This record gives sequence, C-alpha cells and structure tokens, in this order.
Amino acid sequence: MMIRQATSADAQGMVDVLNPIIAKGGTTAHQTLFDVDGMRQHYISRPALICTHVADMDGIIGGFQMLARPDPGDAAMQGWAIIASFVSGDHAGKGIGRALFAATKTKALSEGIATIDATIRADNDSGLRYYAAMGFVDFDRLIDVPLRDGTRVDRIRKRFDL
Repeated sequence: MMIRQATSADAQGMVDVLNPIIAKGGTTAHQTLFDVDGMRQHYISRPALICTHVADMDGIIGGFQMLARPDPGDAAMQGWAIIASFVSGDHAGKGIGRALFAATKTKALSEGIATIDATIRADNDSGLRYYAAMGFVDFDRLIDVPLRDGTRVDRIRKRFDL
C-alpha cells in the first residue's frame, strides 16, 4: 500500500470506493452518487482543499481521506480543518484508515492547522469507532440534521487537537 496525494487520474478509483458506500447507506451524509467530474470538483480540486490522500493498493484505490478548510466566514473555525474518510469494503481492516490519517495529520501540521473536525452521522458506528481510535474526542452533537431525502439524523462532532 502506498499513501499519496490524489490526482485527477484517481477520480474513477475514488468513485469506485465512495459510490458503493453511498448506495449501501447509513454511514455517509452523501446520498447522491458521484461521477468522475463531481469527484474531481469535490475531493481533488475544490478551492478550500488542503489535501486528499489515497491508499494505492497496486493501482487500485482502497480508500481516501480529504482535509479541507471550513467556510472562511466562520470565525469560530479559524485554524480548524474538516476531514472526510472513506475505505472500500473490500479493503476494510487492512490499516488503510490509520495510514491515511498519519499522512493527513502530517499535512495538517505543515499547514498550521490546530484542530481537525470530524462530523459523523450518529448511526455510523464504524466511523465513530475509527475516529475514536485515531484519538478524536466528542465535543458537540447536532440534533436532527436533515439528509437530502428528508431523513433526520443526529451528527456527532469529534475533534483532534494537533
């Protein structure tokens, strides 16, 4: 496994990781499947992007993790970054998440980020366990946040102080 910065050429592999997670439901706030262009815009070239790392498993993307700056108008979030992590079901339990976070944490430190925010659906047990294992701690709960389809789900906000 090689952890590296995502490139435009990784978009299809990243779609192949994320779309089955979206289709299965219950672990991501995303409800609309991504195409290659949408993946590039949201996870590879968005203006607020700090980094997106991929886990390259001999040419197959096994997972990816994005770190981005919050809305610049949100003064309370200055010095913070927002994280999103996805690992293919075919590659779960192989240390991808831990390896991705090591690279993301290094980049966050080099960018002067003080705190990383992970906001996770309260019903996403695996995501909550993952971020807790990485050292994130709960600091807030958002109640009844509507998903695109109208379903209301609480979100747990976890933080990692660098």
